[in-house]
Amino acid sequence: MNRNLGVLKVGAIVCACAFLFGFAMVPVYRIVCEHVLGIKLAQGAVDQSAVAGMVEDDSRTITVQFVSNVNSKLPWAFAPEATRIDVHPGKLTEAWFDATNHGGEAIVGNAVPSIAPSNASPYFNKTECFCFTEQVLKAGESRRMPVRFFVDPRLPKDVRELTLSYTFYANDVATRRLSETGSPVPPAS
Repeated sequence: MNRNLGVLKVGAIVCACAFLFGFAMVPVYRIVCEHVLGIKLAQGAVDQSAVAGMVEDDSRTITVQFVSNVNSKLPWAFAPEATRIDVHPGKLTEAWFDATNHGGEAIVGNAVPSIAPSNASPYFNKTECFCFTEQVLKAGESRRMPVRFFVDPRLPKDVRELTLSYTFYANDVATRRLSETGSPVPPAS
């Protein structure tokens, strides 16, 4: 009996430590990405005061390439309308992406962005993006989606080209909620 109680205590301690380790990994991941690797993880629009104070540097041109991917579970077509544009740092710029749901039902998708090279990530700022929210496309529906951004003029001078890449993933939880309740958003508590 004492031996079983000891095994139970050790098991409970191991489970608690595993839970705490997993819980602590989120802030550790954020710290490593943002402060060690220089990858910006913020998932929202930049503050409008940052846009208002931005001065365009028309002495430089940065080429921004757009890459689009769709996870294999998502029956969507997704592509940028232009695969590359030239921008001046500090200038608010708009690019458009097209998405079409080839599936037989409404599906909720989420776009995950990434910037390359990674050291340029802190200098690429979005003011509006379809990646900030879940996107719902009905069966056969197509949609044009904008991304509005500016490249910070403090971008290192040796960076002349950026790649903005998006991958759309199916949001199974929100899609299931949409089919059951008619809304991908959980009810307010």
